[in-house]
Amino acid sequence: MIRRDKYLQMLIDSRNNGFPKVITGIRRCGKSYLLKEIYTFIDWYILPTEKLFFFRFKTYISSD
Repeated sequence: MIRRDKYLQMLIDSRNNGFPKVITGIRRCGKSYLLKEIYTFIDWYILPTEKLFFFRFKTYISSD
């Protein structure tokens, strides 16, 4: 697994600038890993875990 410390630090540094943060990229480039790292940072330094939610949405297409 490749650590995304540079991108994580960029998001942390810009967290109070009033703009939403959008994480995009090609498939399997580490977007979910980066979100989990952000979740961990928030859990350790900002909010307790019981106030955080993490949802993973996957698209399933039925042949029906």
